[in-house]
Amino acid sequence: MKLDDIKKLHQKKYRQSLGHFVVEGEHLVLELEKAGKQMSHWRQAELYVSGAYESWPSPWPKQVVTERQMAQLADTRSPQGILAVVPLPPSGDASGPGKAIYLHEIQDPGNLGTILRTLAWFGGFRCLLSPGCVDPFNPKVVRSSMGAIFHVPLETDVPLDTLSERFSRVACLDIGGERLTAPDFQHHDCYLFGNEARGIPREALTLLGARPYTIPGAAAIESLNLASAVNMAVYELNRE
Repeated sequence: MKLDDIKKLHQKKYRQSLGHFVVEGEHLVLELEKAGKQMSHWRQAELYVSGAYESWPSPWPKQVVTERQMAQLADTRSPQGILAVVPLPPSGDASGPGKAIYLHEIQDPGNLGTILRTLAWFGGFRCLLSPGCVDPFNPKVVRSSMGAIFHVPLETDVPLDTLSERFSRVACLDIGGERLTAPDFQHHDCYLFGNEARGIPREALTLLGARPYTIPGAAAIESLNLASAVNMAVYELNRE
């Protein structure tokens, strides 16, 4: 890919039109290599290096660039000197084994990256994103996921009103629900989490027949951080 095109990949419209995204930094490149051993799609990357990484033993085509060029290609202020340009994965249905975590219109890249990291740590989960969510291939999401984005089945632009066609038992978090530790919490197919500020529309939850659960707390503040709530729910789903 031309260097001028790589610079454009920091914007969503160009990631979509060019069909690629950027993976930056040694740790993420190593995670990408690891993922490539399991899934052929991740083996289609191109590597760009400068300085100390010129001798990096890459399994992909490698191009050496100057420090100045690397600074222009990278999204970070102090780039390490290594990045990969990776084709976007197929945007097909993420159906399959494991429970689904559905995120409705979440906006914070750090939240999404942290959630993906949690799902990859525990394993056995799929992540479904509604229309209007932050782009999962945003550089900030990719970095905060710490490579988890290569290991979690991901489906984008999934309308909220289609979930009833795919899942027979849907759960959500709600202050007025049963405690998260209730035995029945384990027995759902899909778990809904809403926008950081607005949550999920009440009428939509009613139509879906989503069963509400709550994380009990001291109620000193109004709500938990979204990523923290997902972390607790996923931990509970994995607790024996």
